Amino acid sequence: MGRRPVYINWGLSSFYGWGVYGLNLALNWMADPDLAPVATNPIEPRALSIDPLRMRAFEDLRRRSAAFQEQLAGFAGGPAALDAVLLADCNAQFRNGPAAHGVTLSGQPTVAVTFFETARLERDAVSRAADYPLIVTGSTWNREVLQAHGLSQVRTVLQGVDPTVFHPAPSIGYLPDRFLVFSGGKLERRKGQDLVLAAFRRFAERRADALLVTAWHSPWPEAARTLDAGGLTAPVPFDAAGRADVVGWAAANGVGRENILDLGLIPNEQTPTVLREMDVAVFPNRAEGGTNLVAMECMACGVPVILSANTGHLDLIEEENGYPLTQQGELPGAEAGFKGVAGWGESDVDEIVQLLDRAYAQKEEARARGLRGAATLSRLTWADTARKMKALIRPLDPKAS
Repeated sequence: MGRRPVYINWGLSSFYGWGVYGLNLALNWMADPDLAPVATNPIEPRALSIDPLRMRAFEDLRRRSAAFQEQLAGFAGGPAALDAVLLADCNAQFRNGPAAHGVTLSGQPTVAVTFFETARLERDAVSRAADYPLIVTGSTWNREVLQAHGLSQVRTVLQGVDPTVFHPAPSIGYLPDRFLVFSGGKLERRKGQDLVLAAFRRFAERRADALLVTAWHSPWPEAARTLDAGGLTAPVPFDAAGRADVVGWAAANGVGRENILDLGLIPNEQTPTVLREMDVAVFPNRAEGGTNLVAMECMACGVPVILSANTGHLDLIEEENGYPLTQQGELPGAEAGFKGVAGWGESDVDEIVQLLDRAYAQKEEARARGLRGAATLSRLTWADTARKMKALIRPLDPKAS
C-alpha cells in the first residue's frame, strides 16, 4: 500500500503550542516509510520559522496539503469523509474543529487528540468523547480525568522537545552582572504570570541584579485579560496595536523597568540561545492539560525550573530535577465562577520567593538540578512522541498494510 496519509486537523506553526506540536509530528513523519502527513488547514509561511534544510524537506508536505485543501473547496461549509486516520484537536468540549474552507472532516477513524484544563467535564462533552474509538491525551492528569468520567479508550502520549535544538550547551555570558529569571507562556490567568510578578517584585527588592526575562506574547493577546480576575495584580494594559504592554504591567505592579526584559513574540527555534543564558525559570501555572512545552524546553537546555506541582506538570517532576512548588491550594473563593478552575492549583507566592532565593544563593545546586532536568527531558523527544502516536493510530487504519 505504500505510505498512508494521516490528516492533522489543526494549524502548524512555530509560535504556539498546538502549532509546534503539529509541526513536529509532521516533521518526524515526513521520512516515515508508512505515513504521509497532511495538514488540513492552510500552512502560512510566516507561521513557520525553521532552518532551510527542514524547510526543503517540508515542501513535499506543503504541496500534498495544498492539493488536499483545494479538493475541500467543493465541500465548503459542509462535511467530508476521509479514507484514512484523522487526528482531531479537541478541547474539553470534544468537538472537532473545522478544516480549510470550513469543512467538517471525519476520518476512518477520527482520533481525538486532547489537552484540556478542567477536571469537570460536561455531560454532553463526555457523550461526544465516547464516540471516538481512541482519545490521546497529553498528560496523565487528562487521562485520569477522562477515566474518572467513565471513558476507557484513553491513552497518553507526552509531548517532546527537539534535542538537536534544545539541549545543554555553554552560555555566551550576556549580561554577566545580572541574575536572569525566565518566565514563558501565553499571557493568561491559567499560566500564572500574576504570581510570577508578585513573587519577582519581592525578590528584586532584595536582589537589585535580578532581571525578569519574559516570553509572554502569543497570537491571542486578549487572553491576558483573564489575569484581571484574581485581583493579585493591577489590570493588564494594552498598547495601541492591541498587544499586552508587559513592561508597563510589570511597572504598575512595582517591578522597575530596569528589572524586566520583554522578548516579544519569538519563534520556537530561536529560544534555546536565550534559555541557556538563564539562571532559573519560573512556572507557577495553575493548570496544564499537557506537560507545558516552554517548561520542557527550559529543562532540556539545563535551566533549573521552579514548577507548580499540579496537573500536567506532574509528568515532568522527578527527584531533584527542579524545584517543585508543593504548596498547591484552592483558588480564592471569589474566583469560583471562573471557567475551568476545577482541578487547578494555586501556588504560594512565599514559596516561589523562597525558591528564587535558594537558586540565587546556591548556584551549584541550581546547576545540578538543571542538569538532572535535562536528563529527564532527554527521554522526551518529538521523535518518541511521533513513534508512540504512530503505534496507536496505525492499527486503526483499515487500509494500512
